[in-house]
Amino acid sequence: MSNPKKELSQQQNDKLLQILKTRFEKNVNRHKDLHWPDVQSKLESHPEKLWSLNEMEQTGGEPDVVGFDETTGEYIFFDCSAESPKGRRSVCYDGEALESRKKHKPKNSAMDLAAEMGIEMLTEEQYRELQSLGNFDTKTSSWVKTPAEIRELGGAIFCDRRYDQVFTYHNGAESYYGARGFRGFLKV
Repeated sequence: MSNPKKELSQQQNDKLLQILKTRFEKNVNRHKDLHWPDVQSKLESHPEKLWSLNEMEQTGGEPDVVGFDETTGEYIFFDCSAESPKGRRSVCYDGEALESRKKHKPKNSAMDLAAEMGIEMLTEEQYRELQSLGNFDTKTSSWVKTPAEIRELGGAIFCDRRYDQVFTYHNGAESYYGARGFRGFLKV
């Protein structure tokens, strides 16, 4: 998964742009009043962001445009897979939590993996914004960026959708489960 140069070949680039374009056109409700040629132009001028989007795609995130930041002039991509991305599950919250585990350590942590991919984890607010666009995580859950005061006490938070409601829960940051991963976002 890791590419030290963090750039795609022209063939990978073209394939990813086609996937993103198809998803963009199929899910217009996620980005009303935005136009694919504008998004594509922005993507083509930021190859390092395309690399990160490809990492999101390769781990099962199905990234899609969910908004436009008027202040910065950037498009906002969220992981829009129906369930928490498969290639990012069974991870504890962060590196500190990973180090604290004495036995049965997971392979990675959500925060570290997000950093390696060049993305950020969704906050609880962003997670709720995503849920306003559809029904996500009805069988899985996703770690979200945890407030410092909770993390300092050893905890971390995660969210899911059950009973047609979005719930926020807590767990020890060192815990990990096969059905819990994380969702990311990227501004381009």
